[in-house]
Amino acid sequence: MSDAVMAPTVEGVAEERLARYAELALRVGCNLQPGQQLFVSASLDHAPLVRAATVAAYRLGAEYVQVLYEDEHVKRAMIADAPDEALEFSPGFAKRFIEDATAARAAFLAIRGDAEPELFDGLDGERVGRARMIEVSEITSTTVSRRLINWCVVAYPNPGWARSVFGEPDVERLWNAVAFVNRLDEDDPVAAWEAHLGRLEERREALDERRFDAIHFRGPGTDLTVGLLPGSRWLGGATITTFGVRHVPNLPTEEVFTTPDWRRADGFARATRPLSLIGSVVRDLELRFQGGRIVDVRASSGADVVRSETALDEGACSLGEVALVDESSRVGRLDVVFNELLFDENAACHLAYGSAYANAVEGAEELENDELRERGVNASSVHTDFMVGGPEVEVDGLDARGAATPLLRDNRWQL
Repeated sequence: MSDAVMAPTVEGVAEERLARYAELALRVGCNLQPGQQLFVSASLDHAPLVRAATVAAYRLGAEYVQVLYEDEHVKRAMIADAPDEALEFSPGFAKRFIEDATAARAAFLAIRGDAEPELFDGLDGERVGRARMIEVSEITSTTVSRRLINWCVVAYPNPGWARSVFGEPDVERLWNAVAFVNRLDEDDPVAAWEAHLGRLEERREALDERRFDAIHFRGPGTDLTVGLLPGSRWLGGATITTFGVRHVPNLPTEEVFTTPDWRRADGFARATRPLSLIGSVVRDLELRFQGGRIVDVRASSGADVVRSETALDEGACSLGEVALVDESSRVGRLDVVFNELLFDENAACHLAYGSAYANAVEGAEELENDELRERGVNASSVHTDFMVGGPEVEVDGLDARGAATPLLRDNRWQL
């Protein structure tokens, strides 16, 4: 049989799939423009996708591709033995990476998919919770909120991540799941994404029309009211940079979300899925809110990590996001716990403590942190999502008088 008619090898199929995924991330996610630079942030385990993205970027006309790799084992050593001041330190090169991308109006691709989700188990939870580059987080949050780059986050299937999901390193099974939720199984993934983004836009418009004063979650272990701001508007799916490039920040994405008033959260919430957080897995998380602040944290594992993270700065213990997801979510339909927030947050309604998206509040994008906080828009170096939705959780929109409009019942969209 000649080479021209031979069936593709397993390796060939895998390479083609990787190339299609990289192209989707750049065309639909980042929407990389000809002549634009691409900045890529990834761990060493993500190198195959980084290389595929680099090939795709240059073929799409990128001016230059810059890559910054991280090694979680190096971070583990720092948490275990470095002096306290190292935990929150932001090296100059890491700050400049974000600043240079912003100055160049570059595209930015971040790659996730933790090869060792519980790498930090056994370490001091308080130190694990503090181990983040504070200044880098603040620079990144400002860049994103002010829409200064076209960016996207994707995840790369690998054996360690597959083992954490399925109990065995079945990478092929994980690839199939990732392909499904990212619509790579469609004949034309780009067209499929356009249709999906249209549906999310319809939901955003329906919510904006009602101008709800608050969102109420009610279910087993959950009875929480989250107040919104008069200028809160609903986002989700695609967004547009200040220089006019439309992009999709998360692949996959199934949510519509907004920025709440950080001062107005009261009640309690029980997480409906485990939370993969800084090399640890938080299970059975329960949070109690009073006057907009988390006043009690409980969990069967990882509670100390959450307590430490929510104590990092003034805004870390208050909410910065409320997001709605229904049963049509491709992530939720799989009924798989991915142990990766990029995926798990798109399976169900979720909240986030920490920094808010200023671009979800009219007139807030250019405000400094102290001004944001005064207006009720949270500011923090933290932004951590946790899932609170599911079939047993009812969600209502409340008007200024407290009258309720059903938003989700039996995990089905009601508007």
